[in-house]
Amino acid sequence: MRLNRFLARAGVASRRKSDDLIRAGSVRVNDQVVDLPGSSVRLGQDTVQVDGREVGLPDSFQYVLLYKRVGTLVTRSDDRGRTTVFDGVDNLRPATVAVGRLDMNTTGVLLLTDDGEVAHRLMHPSFEVEKIYQAMVVGIPDETELERLRRGILLEDGPTAPARVRLIQSEDRRHGTASRLEIGLHEGRKRQVRLMCAAVGHPVKRLERVVFAGLTTDGLALGEYRQLAPEEVTGLLSLVGVERS
Repeated sequence: MRLNRFLARAGVASRRKSDDLIRAGSVRVNDQVVDLPGSSVRLGQDTVQVDGREVGLPDSFQYVLLYKRVGTLVTRSDDRGRTTVFDGVDNLRPATVAVGRLDMNTTGVLLLTDDGEVAHRLMHPSFEVEKIYQAMVVGIPDETELERLRRGILLEDGPTAPARVRLIQSEDRRHGTASRLEIGLHEGRKRQVRLMCAAVGHPVKRLERVVFAGLTTDGLALGEYRQLAPEEVTGLLSLVGVERS
């Protein structure tokens, strides 16, 4: 394992700050100073110390389900001081990251974990992990427009893959008509749902991810979070084909 990742998983510091510790000569592997950030460590064989203190990996990975609220950034820190999804989540390890992204104004299911293998597979298109969104859009899409969304939309970075799309509700409002769509995707491009809906003439007014990899926010209020239950972790591992004892 890369030494900086080992230190991050051990709770020492983020990968970037771990690289700084390594460069500063604060890290020893088998009692030898290691000052090259690209160095590796052999799990179960090497002894790692930081400023004379031995460190090791936790016995288990961390899996946190968060109900993301509007106005929060999916990033560890922001140089402009804006609120992030990590603010207010207690006892997160430095290696724990968000699996994928939701834009600042999108709410819904967000998974935080330090399990790099599972995170990678959940995000990789080849595993076709489904994400289901509910979008409140301007106007009422007709069947032709819904079928365009289902077949795929040509965006600047290429055509989208086929999607599951259904009209849940339409209503007349004081300032015009609006509709609620359910959209199921296996992709995760930046602002994809917003771009798809805008392309068929029905811009998104509100957007929420209601399901990710079978996980929902049931029982959580906006901004709340919880640890995944053991059976939910087992389900994630099975979904992406990870076998562990």
